[in-house]
Amino acid sequence: MAQENHLGKGVLIGFITGGALGAALALLYAPKTGKELRAEIRTKSDDYLDEADKYITEAKDKAIDLINDGKKKSEKLIKDAKAKSDELIKDAEKVLEEARSKTDILVKTGKEKVDQKTSQVRTAIKAGVDAYKKTKNN
Repeated sequence: MAQENHLGKGVLIGFITGGALGAALALLYAPKTGKELRAEIRTKSDDYLDEADKYITEAKDKAIDLINDGKKKSEKLIKDAKAKSDELIKDAEKVLEEARSKTDILVKTGKEKVDQKTSQVRTAIKAGVDAYKKTKNN
């Protein structure tokens, strides 16, 4: 984009300079009276100023179009990035919820196993104590 801008400035300067030099040379070599020459210089300079004005207006319009295109593209990129981040956040929340659910299940299952083993150990200890008492009494 910077090269286009630089090229556009160069073309504009070349256009204006070339036009002015060409007009000046054409007027100087044309056999006319001073009054006619001044009138023609005035007319030609007005024509070249109008053309330069037109070129500047076109350049401004093109610059505005480029800026608007850039804005649209950046807005789309921002919108896409926001949508992606929202999607990633939802996925992360889903994974977190699944992990919590699995953790709850594992904790519950682990607690049940601990309770079961505790009950088995108590039963075994009670049986051992009962057996000890029985052998001691005999």
